[in-house]
Amino acid sequence: MRDVLEHNREAWNRQSRSGNCRWSDPVDAATIAAARRGQWQVILTPNLPVPADWFGEIAKARVLCLASGGGQQAPVLAAAGAEVVSVDASEAQLAKDREVAERHGLAVHPVRGDMADLGCLPDGSFDLVFHPVSNVFVPDVRPVWRECHRVLRAGGRLLSGFMNPAFFLFDHEALERGEPPVATFELPFADTRDLTPDQLQARMAAGEPLEFSHSLDAQIGGQIEAGFVITGFYEDRWDPAATRLDRFMPTSMATLAVR
Repeated sequence: MRDVLEHNREAWNRQSRSGNCRWSDPVDAATIAAARRGQWQVILTPNLPVPADWFGEIAKARVLCLASGGGQQAPVLAAAGAEVVSVDASEAQLAKDREVAERHGLAVHPVRGDMADLGCLPDGSFDLVFHPVSNVFVPDVRPVWRECHRVLRAGGRLLSGFMNPAFFLFDHEALERGEPPVATFELPFADTRDLTPDQLQARMAAGEPLEFSHSLDAQIGGQIEAGFVITGFYEDRWDPAATRLDRFMPTSMATLAVR
């Protein structure tokens, strides 16, 4: 697992520094100014804004942005009045959070770390954890939910986004070639197990992060096992131009869970 974490850290550093990654494009000054006026929204999934009532009272809240670096959500939540700690494996993604925060005088504290091991953070120290689609990059999601539960106070909220497991049934290289969707892989899928050795080597050589699917039993059931109560849910899609599967089904989902 440490090898996967290190590879994905380097892969996200590379993507973030490339300037061609949607999730590494920091928000602009107008977005920060609007958030300070109370006009803001953020996303857990590719497109749909998170419902405003999922956040509760954000002013002066202690918020953990978990595996969501890139100068996007953390600075907006800080501009809305929260005190934010941003934990991410990628130094380059955290640098984007730091740059926006310093430019606008925002309370964002970046910390490099592992979403599945938050030992550097005390028990019960946050009011809200904001965790967009990113646990696709860890082999086992259940430790992530246990750590979220530990660092939240009683009554604290976990807002999380994750991939529809069915997304990983398909060979996406074949879809990009225009072939029809055909179930190819057994679930749960793992790059490290289900790609051929040549495919895996090519993916790693290209600096692409390694991905892992997780069952709904692990995603939703894992939150419940950790001690959460699920109180909100929605599904989302990518732009159909990004993945042909969006013609057929939602490819991501989000939950609101209360400790």
